[in-house]
Amino acid sequence: MRRELHAEWTKLRTSQGAGWLLLALVALTVAASAAAVATVSCPPEGCGHDAPRLSLAGVQLGQAVVAVMAVLMISGEYGTGMIRTTLTAMPRRTTVLAAKAAILIGLTLAAGSVAVLGCVLTGRLILPGNGFVPAHGQALLSLADGPTLRAACGSVLYLALVALLSLGVATAVRDSATAIGVVFGLLYAFSVLPFMVADPDWQTLLWRISPMNAGLAVQVTTNVSGLPLSPWAGLGVPAAWAGVALLGGGLLLRRRDA
Repeated sequence: MRRELHAEWTKLRTSQGAGWLLLALVALTVAASAAAVATVSCPPEGCGHDAPRLSLAGVQLGQAVVAVMAVLMISGEYGTGMIRTTLTAMPRRTTVLAAKAAILIGLTLAAGSVAVLGCVLTGRLILPGNGFVPAHGQALLSLADGPTLRAACGSVLYLALVALLSLGVATAVRDSATAIGVVFGLLYAFSVLPFMVADPDWQTLLWRISPMNAGLAVQVTTNVSGLPLSPWAGLGVPAAWAGVALLGGGLLLRRRDA
């Protein structure tokens, strides 16, 4: 495994696009969160906004960058034909995929942590000026607060799960554009399906199996009991999607020619 990890790290480290994608993940996530918190206000009589969730709204955009980075990690090799060299030098295909996943998780957790911390800091700086103050019933954002810490840590884990889901899909379909389309469909298009049906039972079911809706429930800190799934249980939904995608991608990687 060490040889595969070293090889994958070397390929990623020498890739020109990887660094820019990591920077884009941090910048776009924080910028989107700043835009979200700047547009809301809390009057003196109080408001029902979930301040931690508002501050972490940029994760919904940042996940797109994570998906692109994960897809390119393997589909880029298929596009250039480098995958043949990789699998010739390291014939244990499942181990190669595991090494890619390990490197990807490490980078996503690192960059995602910076992005999420930036979002929380942005919210702490901007929201008080919009009325989110203790006098209006809104405590200042702090990671010392249990629900806020859970929302922040859960958001980082969610980004890592999106990365694994995207890697699995890209391994299965090989083509970059197709893989990105499939992942974006699962994340964004699937998330609006519950709002397009009238039956409440179907709404609940679609929400529970949506990787984005269920996964981002981990950001909710108010009215948690009203969620179809608890925050940590919701995070298990994208974990299941990622596991299925990686399993399917790994099986196809072993059985098909490069």
